Formats: sequence, C-alpha cells, structure tokens
Amino acid sequence: MLQSFNSTNPSMELSSSLTLFSKKLSEISFSSSLSPFALQLHQKPSKPKNLCIFSVALDPPQELPRNSPQKLLKELAHRKKATAPRKKLPPKRFILKPPLDDKKLTERFLNSPQLSLKQFPLLSSCLPSSKLNNADKTWIDEYLLEAKQALGYPLEKSDELGDDNPAKQFDTLLYLAFQHPSCDRTNARHVRSAHSRLWFLGQYVLELALAEFFLQRYPGESPGPMRERVFGLIGKRNLPKWIKAASLQNLIFPYDDMDKLIRKDREPPVKSVFWALFGAIYLCFGMPEVYRVLFEVFGMDPEADNCQPRLRRQLEDVDYVSVEFEGNKLNWQDVATYKPPEDALFAHPRLFRTCVPPGMHRFRGNIWDYDSKRQVMQILGYPLAVKDRIPEITEARNIELGLGLQLCFMHPSKYKFEHPRFCFERLEYVGQKIQDLVMAERLLMKHLDAPGRWLQEKHRRVLMNKFCGRYLREKYLHRFIIYSEQVQDAFENNRRLRNPATTAVQQALHGLSYTVYGKPDVRRLMFEVFDFEQIQPKSV
Repeated sequence: MLQSFNSTNPSMELSSSLTLFSKKLSEISFSSSLSPFALQLHQKPSKPKNLCIFSVALDPPQELPRNSPQKLLKELAHRKKATAPRKKLPPKRFILKPPLDDKKLTERFLNSPQLSLKQFPLLSSCLPSSKLNNADKTWIDEYLLEAKQALGYPLEKSDELGDDNPAKQFDTLLYLAFQHPSCDRTNARHVRSAHSRLWFLGQYVLELALAEFFLQRYPGESPGPMRERVFGLIGKRNLPKWIKAASLQNLIFPYDDMDKLIRKDREPPVKSVFWALFGAIYLCFGMPEVYRVLFEVFGMDPEADNCQPRLRRQLEDVDYVSVEFEGNKLNWQDVATYKPPEDALFAHPRLFRTCVPPGMHRFRGNIWDYDSKRQVMQILGYPLAVKDRIPEITEARNIELGLGLQLCFMHPSKYKFEHPRFCFERLEYVGQKIQDLVMAERLLMKHLDAPGRWLQEKHRRVLMNKFCGRYLREKYLHRFIIYSEQVQDAFENNRRLRNPATTAVQQALHGLSYTVYGKPDVRRLMFEVFDFEQIQPKSV
C-alpha cells in the first residue's frame, strides 16, 4: 500500500506492509542515472496484501553544453580507453638468456670451425661458428654445383684438397655467400652471422681491387674520375645486371623473377650476395681470382658508356709517366697476372710507379729533403731492415722512399695546377682502400662472434676521418705538410680547414707503405705507430 507520494521532491518514499521481514530494514537505497530515491519497508502484523507500485516518468537530463569541461573530460577518458596500445612482448631473440657456464663455453669455442685453421687465421675467422647441419648440406647438394659451374670452378668437392690449401673451405664459404638475409636459411644464427661477415670483408676487397686496376690503367688520371668509374661498375643499381650475366639470379631468388621485383626487394639481396661472394673468393684464391671473376665471369667492361666519368675540365699533365705505361693501356689480365721480379725495389713496383711520378726526382736535395725527411722517417720507423742481394737495391729503395714521403706531404695547393700529379691524391686513394681492408681483417680476427653489421659500425667509428687526422697530429707530423703560401695563411688560424689535409696525408702514408713494403707494413703503421685502436700504453 502506497503511504505517501511527493511529486515535487526528486526522491520518493514507498511504504508497504510485509510479514516476510522479521526485522526493520533501514537505509536500503538504489541509485539511478535519472534521480535517486529511497525505499523504506515497514513491518505490520496484518497479512500481506497485493503490492501496488506506481512508476513515475521523469524528464531526461539536459545534454551538457558543447564546451562543457565535464563533456570534454568524458570524451577524453573514452578516447584513452579506446586507443590504449597493447603491451607487446619483446622478440625472443632479445630476451636475455643466462650465460653459458665455463665448461659449455669452452666446448663451444673448441668445437667451432673458426678455431680449426691455424695456418689461415683470417679464413678461419670467416667460417661459421658451428658445424653445418643437415639443412645446410641439403642446399649444398642441390645448388652448389650450379653456382660453381656458373663461376667457372671445377665441380669436385673442395674437401678433398689438402689442409695446407685455403681452397679446401671454398664449398662452405660459397654456400654461406648465397645465404642472404631474405632467404630461408637466414634464421640459423651460424649462417646469418657468417654471411654478414663475408659481405663485410668483400666490399673492401672489391674497392681495393678496382682502385689498383684503374690506377694502373689510367696512370695520369686524378682519383675523382676513377671513383666514378668504380661506382659505374659496382654501384648497387648495376649489380643485378652482373648477377644475371652470370646466371646466378635463380640461386638468390629461387621463387621469384628478379626482373619483376621492385628495387628495394631486388637490390639489397643482390648486393649482399655479390659482396659475400668476393669475400669468399679472396679468402680462398687471392686477388688475381677476384679480377678473373669480375671481368671474365660477370663480363665487366671498363670502357662501357655507363661507367665513364662525367666530362670535366682537366688540368694538362705535362709530366711523363713511367716507361711501362707509355702508350700502353693495361687490361685486367696484365694486372692480375703481374708478378714483381725477384730484385724488385718494392712490394708492388707497378703500383708505386703509377702513384709516384718519375718527375719527383727534381725535388731531391731540396729543403724538405734535408730538413724534414729525416724527422719523418725517424717517427715512422723508416727505412725498414730488408735483406737485399745487392746493396745498391737498398740504397735505391731508400731514395725512392724519401721521394714518396715528400709526395705524401705535398698538398694539392702547392704544385697541382702546374703539375697535376705532384700531390698526394693518388697515394691517398690507394691508401684509403688498403686502410679499410686492413682494418676489416683486423676486426674479423679480433671479434670472432660479431655479426657483420656490428663490425661495419665499429669499422666506421675507428676510421672516421677526424680520428685519422688526429693520430697524425699526435705524432706532430702535420708540421711537415707542404702548403702554398695562401693556403698556409688560411690554415694557420682555422683548425677545421686543416683537418681534411691531415686525414689525406695519413691515408697517403698508408698507400706509400703498401706499395713499398706491402700489407704488413700498413698493419705496423696503423696499429703500432699510430695506434688506431688506442690500446698501446701512453707515455705519462
């Protein structure tokens, strides 16, 4: 029975007599989005009667204004709830695992193929970190013969060769060279890491090989056009053309047509395989085989229109070149098959003659030759002790070494406009390439478990240009650079103008040491004299 009802009050009271409750129920309230009301039930001794409830329709609440703060906060809360990002779990390869105990770590390294070849440490460092499994051998059985036939190698297994022959590992390295990051086997860690280490080495092998080739083919040309020629041959846009010329595209893209792929899907795998391929060839057969594969298998033509340098105003070269280059344009067979005579003055005589012009003899006996050469040779540890059959050979080598050192410190501002080759540019070009290769070999042998991309970043940071110039300045060798008077005045008050010159002199010194004494002397300069890795103890 409804006892009281107030229509004006937003709350209403409902009284009823029920015998179901033995005690008084108080403060039972129900909340509504429309309006709150209180329900009170009282016990009466009479029998329960029919309960009548009247419902009341209230006016709907007025909508909040458009710019109301409550409405804006409500919308903001709803939007946050709708767009909250899901928490992503990290990939499994980034989840830290407990380190191996000493016993397992020792077994892993001792069983690794990377420590199996003591005679060839660089080759051993590029082998996979663990032995090849059945999936790897399946690929080798199906596709390796096709790759070897396309590259012009005998089809017999390389494992049958002797242990003293680096080519024994060629089958393994050739298999790894084709396992680019987009292929099926790249999920295996030992395959992915070994492939990346091969392409890390191969890119610098290609750069040095083509630099030496073009320096000897064009003895009077400046390095600028040569860099354009190299880019025209091995730029990433042209690499698919060479891969297709050797019929290797089906080994890189077994399920796709290479010509129908877009550039970003076609060029990175091709570049990775191309570099790794020459890393494997260099490790097993050396630099002459690199030239054969480049020019015979892939059919590269240095005279093709797409690798010619752009037209530019050339300075007239009034100085003569060495007799062996006079009117003779060398081809790749001349460069690949050349062996220096037994009594040669230098480790690479022809390369030295292309970088140090014969006209440098006019500078013998000048002020720099008397005053600065002795100090420079003392800092660099020259001349090295070399046992020659004839004493005159040693004397002639030391004279040429002094002229080469003077050329390394000869800035282009001094004589280049009258004599284009009387500057350090050509030595700097070959020095930059041999410096890159020597550092790459060093990092590969030092960090056996590092992937190629990590080594690439480490390589870049160590050989950064400003650091190369800093190592030269720490030995106070920048004082001996020969500038023109105008440039000398500008450089005295501006260190930033001086830095590129000191970097170029540093690289030219590496180029000279490579042509005169060979790659071991480049290692001595980089890691003992200049201490590129900064690990030698410093004097306090």
